[in-house]
Amino acid sequence: MGLFSRHPAPRDAVASVAKAVQAPPKSLWADGFGRLAVRALQIIIVVILVAGLIWGIRQVTLVIIPLILALIFASAFGPVTMWMRRKGVPSVVATLLTLLAVVVVLAALGWLVVNAVINQWDSLSSQAVEGFEKAQDWYHTLPFAISPDQVNAALQGIGDFVTSAQFGTGALAGVSAVASFVTGFVLMVVILFFFLKDGPRMWEFVLRPFHGRDYDRARRIGDKTVTVLGSYVRGTASVAAVDAIGIGVGLAILQVPLALPLAVLVFLLAFIPIVGAVTAGILAALVALVTNGWVVALIVVGIVVLVNQLEGNFLQPVLMGRSMKLHSFVVLVVLAGGTAIGGILGTLLAVPLTAVVWGIITVWNGDDKPAEWAQRKKRSNPVPLSGNEGNADREGKES
Repeated sequence: MGLFSRHPAPRDAVASVAKAVQAPPKSLWADGFGRLAVRALQIIIVVILVAGLIWGIRQVTLVIIPLILALIFASAFGPVTMWMRRKGVPSVVATLLTLLAVVVVLAALGWLVVNAVINQWDSLSSQAVEGFEKAQDWYHTLPFAISPDQVNAALQGIGDFVTSAQFGTGALAGVSAVASFVTGFVLMVVILFFFLKDGPRMWEFVLRPFHGRDYDRARRIGDKTVTVLGSYVRGTASVAAVDAIGIGVGLAILQVPLALPLAVLVFLLAFIPIVGAVTAGILAALVALVTNGWVVALIVVGIVVLVNQLEGNFLQPVLMGRSMKLHSFVVLVVLAGGTAIGGILGTLLAVPLTAVVWGIITVWNGDDKPAEWAQRKKRSNPVPLSGNEGNADREGKES
């Protein structure tokens, strides 16, 4: 049979040729394990990029931290500057008046705290000594006791540390930290001045490379960021002021020393969600315990719990609005991560920055249109909340 024969090949010959031709080998990346490997590789790359970004930010914290703080303060005080401009006040004058008002308020709070501590220092020290002596008498009644040798050894260890070279190195590091703080504070004030004066013009310059849908999305992101940060600061400050006033009045009525400094501390710690209120309550109760006894300390704990309940059930939903739609679990995890990465500043900035990220996600595809992966999914067969509802549904179908 020739190669160009007109007679068709027999069927067995065609079958043998088909068997000989093998299917192309399946790609190693097409099966389930391959897709898992690709996804793992993507996650590793993203983690490396995020870690590199965090490392880079930590190298220039002297610039990044003042920049972030200035953005937060500008978002909070920007409406005041804009209001004065609408009333005909020149831009530079309105900005300087806003900065001057902030500086005056902070200086007044600092002076009140320092003055209260100086005026009450003698009585506080004597009450503290008396409370320490009572604590010594109390621990002697316990089934276990600390021997004088152990106390002397602890005091000797503290003295050795103070006179050691390590303490001197720590003191030099403290001086360097103070210098960095002053530099960062001055830089933050300068950046805040320009944000308040020319913030909208600076943002328009940043948006120049974007066009069309990208421009609209970038503008939504900027507006949402400013709105969330401003609402967070103003709402948190209002809640903190109510907490500080309530706890401060209670401490003053109970004649607990340093009522005003403790109230200011309550105000500052209120900017750390969940953890700050607990810390402020513990400190106030400890001062009352040392100076006024355990009965007054228990009353202080009751006042702190009452004020915190008022904050959580009424003030937070009303004053904070929608600026903080974060679950308590997310807040705790974010606080822990921020503390591990940035210390005290990381603790303060973690929650508002996370709120900003979530706010950006909620407007990614438009006003009140979150990104596709963050949208609520509608279930065709929703899971019943209780067994009775499931039985009722089955009875309705049977009938």
